[in-house]
Amino acid sequence: MQLSSMTGFARTNGEFIFENKKYSWVWEIKSVNAKGIDIKLRIPFWLENISEEIKSVCSKSFARGTFNVCLDIDSQNLCPDVQINSELLDVLTAKIKQIYLAEPELFTKPSPADLLKINGVLKISENVPSEEEFEALKNRLLKSLSEATAGLKQDRIKEGEKIAEVLNNILINIKHTVETVDKIVAQNPQKLKEKFLSQVTTLLEDNSVSPERIEQEIVLLVMKADVQEEIDRLYAHIKTAHELLKSAEPVGRRLDFLCQELNREANTLCSKSCDIEQTKYGMELKALIEQFREQVQNME
Repeated sequence: MQLSSMTGFARTNGEFIFENKKYSWVWEIKSVNAKGIDIKLRIPFWLENISEEIKSVCSKSFARGTFNVCLDIDSQNLCPDVQINSELLDVLTAKIKQIYLAEPELFTKPSPADLLKINGVLKISENVPSEEEFEALKNRLLKSLSEATAGLKQDRIKEGEKIAEVLNNILINIKHTVETVDKIVAQNPQKLKEKFLSQVTTLLEDNSVSPERIEQEIVLLVMKADVQEEIDRLYAHIKTAHELLKSAEPVGRRLDFLCQELNREANTLCSKSCDIEQTKYGMELKALIEQFREQVQNME
């Protein structure tokens, strides 16, 4: 069984050395329920130009879910290169000394931080990878991400198997409840007959009602009380649900639609009920279908 949940987590580590420059990273992917696919990235700013490629790797293995993708990459090579302009600092120090000697009473000694704030004293250059280095690193990162998505897929499958087991058990209970209602309906023709006779008698007492109208009302009463079609459809929906739970394809949306159909038939059973027991089991059936629907919300 390859049914998948939409919830899961995966983490992979990787490293890459390019001309004595070492990169190490960690990918983390967490997925939760969603109607479609939504991918949220948290990656270093200098990798934002490959965000679409990252999303493509994530989305091609899944049909539904919200994915939170985080990349933590570490490399001393990416730290900014900071240099102090010693010549300019020497000139500034000499000028400061001259000012102090000329008017010491007006002089306030500058701190090292004040000196470093002076334009030109610090030279900061961003140390970004070369084009060749970036391309090689990108390929390694995307390959590592593919490993993470494969791990996430397996995690979702494991979770999906657990949910499928729960769903199958609920379906068994639903079927047992439908069978109980079926037996109640089969055992209660006398109650239906008494109900019809009572309502027909009321119509007969009204002399203004024509025989044709009475005949129409009897047909309508019979149709309203007959729930065999609803019971047959419930059996069919239960069978379809069991078959879907054996599928290797994403079936979450189809199961969700099936829940609506099951609930519709259960509502009709309750509305047509002329027996307390039938109503009781009809309500129990609705509760089981709601349990089934809640679990289906987690399926891909």
